[in-house]
Amino acid sequence: MTSVRVLAGDVVVPDTKVAREATELIRDTTSELIYHHSRRVYFFGALQGRSRGLSFDPELLYVGAMFHDVGLGEGARHSGRRFEVDGADEAKRFLRGHGVPEDSVRRVWTAIALHTTPGIPEFMEPEVALVTAGVEYDVLGLGYDDIPEADRAAVVALHPRPDFKRRILDAFTEGIRPKPETTFGNVKADVLEAYVPGFERGDFVRTILDSPWAE
Repeated sequence: MTSVRVLAGDVVVPDTKVAREATELIRDTTSELIYHHSRRVYFFGALQGRSRGLSFDPELLYVGAMFHDVGLGEGARHSGRRFEVDGADEAKRFLRGHGVPEDSVRRVWTAIALHTTPGIPEFMEPEVALVTAGVEYDVLGLGYDDIPEADRAAVVALHPRPDFKRRILDAFTEGIRPKPETTFGNVKADVLEAYVPGFERGDFVRTILDSPWAE
């Protein structure tokens, strides 16, 4: 795979061995839905990084974006851990296997682990902030008008999103249904509450009041 100039914003996929092999791995091991979503997350994150004047490592941002939803796959559904952590650990193994420095590995791990924890990543390293920004743009439409229409259209033309809203919610549901306890205190509890009959979300206040402490 080579770099292809696809946007007016001049954002390209890094033409490095790490990026090429990350692309191949995600294409081979995830669904078409997750592959196209992950690529859009990279492009939208990079475009927002440019508009915010952030200096970021495109390769690290790319790997973070490509691996951010790996933890939704069948292989991680009985891990007992949050899917974000499963994806972060997969990215860590991949990067260490390519001899990437530990500080870079840490940035990617953190970017993936925190990508569904709003209010924190934006204050961290650019790669961490921009993986979350790309996810929030593609899934939630946050800051929708911050990216020019032409650039947005170019990304979607390269990586289409047919029926994306319903399909990504289905992917979230199937990915976390086997481990509902991992949704305590995070946004995925909303998904299971909406789509899994009988699911009961954890209650932070009740957890405190029902703890074994006397007072």
